[in-house]
Amino acid sequence: MDFNLILVIIVGFIAQMIDGSLGMAYGVSANSFLLGVGLPPAIASASVHSAEIVTTAISGIAHWHEGNTDRRMVLSLLIPGVIGGALGAYILTNIDGNKIKPYITIYLLLMGIRILVKAFNGAQLSEEKQTSKWLIPLGLVGGVSDAIGGGGWGPIVTSTLISSGHAPRKAIGSVNFAEFFVTIAEVIVFITSLSFVENWRYIVALLIGGVIAAPLGARITRKIPAKTLMIMVGILIIVLQLRTLYQIYF
Repeated sequence: MDFNLILVIIVGFIAQMIDGSLGMAYGVSANSFLLGVGLPPAIASASVHSAEIVTTAISGIAHWHEGNTDRRMVLSLLIPGVIGGALGAYILTNIDGNKIKPYITIYLLLMGIRILVKAFNGAQLSEEKQTSKWLIPLGLVGGVSDAIGGGGWGPIVTSTLISSGHAPRKAIGSVNFAEFFVTIAEVIVFITSLSFVENWRYIVALLIGGVIAAPLGARITRKIPAKTLMIMVGILIIVLQLRTLYQIYF
């Protein structure tokens, strides 16, 4: 087997473990590697999201089974997320999405810092169902960013929900569940706009690693205390955004 394919399987496993347990970073991790082996941004994003159709389905079902989802939160995010994902995929196939990347990165960095501050200040997180009017624009922005950046749904939506006081377990599970539908919308647009069948080996390799890891991530989310989850999510967001800023400006 091609050494690159073995690496992609490992990347798919690690990325899904992080995404399934912390609600983010699958697309960022997998997309970064595919760009590193020479795939164009649109093709890399399309390949990652094609693999995510299966991994997000398994992860979403696992989170639902573990009781990590909030029905009203899922429904509030799902439709605008689908619209945003389709719009972002269209934008990526027609213009350079890197122009808005710095703004998204700075926003996420601030969200990561806010989450850490709340965690160490002993913020009270309620497991009760919550609804917020801004879930609709949040889902829209998260979907657009996810398609353009090859990953961004989890970092933007999960970090914003947790930083605003939603229980980490419910936020992570609900975001993972809605992500399946967002991913389908993105892939449909990519399929109609691009030809990336020649990269099917990378898609299959990501699938293998992700399918193995998906159920494990949901179980981990249920077991980890809320404060610990907040600290882990906050640190992950900050590290990823500092890395992105370094790549942009240096």
